[in-house]
Amino acid sequence: MAARRTTTKTTARTAATEQSEAPEATATTTATAPVLKYTLDKDAYPPERAHATDAGLDIRNPERARVAPAKGSAVFHTGIHIQIPHGYAGLFVSKSGLNVKFDITSTGLVDEGYTGELVVKLYNSGFNGKIIEKGDKITQLVLIPALYAQPVQADSLESGERGENGFGSTGK
Repeated sequence: MAARRTTTKTTARTAATEQSEAPEATATTTATAPVLKYTLDKDAYPPERAHATDAGLDIRNPERARVAPAKGSAVFHTGIHIQIPHGYAGLFVSKSGLNVKFDITSTGLVDEGYTGELVVKLYNSGFNGKIIEKGDKITQLVLIPALYAQPVQADSLESGERGENGFGSTGK
C-alpha cells in the first residue's frame, strides 16, 4: 500500500514568523509563569495537572471515603498547604465530570496571604449521594491575576448601557 503524501504550502513570511516568534513565546511563557509553593500532610496528594496546558491543578481527596449527601454538602481537608504567589489568587473550580455526571460543584477563593491547608466544600445539588474515594479528584485550583482595587464611596454612579437592569433583563 502506498503511503499518503501531504504537501503544505507555506509563504516565506509565515515560515519566518513561525521561526522567529515560536521560541520567544515559549521562553516568555516559561519565564513569567508564577511558582506555587506547597507542603503536604501525610497521605496528601500533590496538586497536579493531567496535561501540561490544563489551567487548573487537580486537588485530590486524601481520606479513605467521604459522602456528599443528596441536596447537601461536605467539607474535605486536602492536606495541601500552599503559598499563592504575589499578585494572584487561587480559585476553586468544579471538576466537569463531578458537575455533569453527579451534580457536584465547588467554588472558593484563596487569597495571596493564606498559607494554611486547602479546605474544599463540595455541594451536591442532585438527588443521589456520592461516595468520594481516597485519591479522587474533587476540585481544581486555578491561579488568577488579582487586581487590588480600592473601594471608594461615591455620591453617584455613571449610568452605563445596562443601567440597573439585571436578573434576566436581556431576555431568554
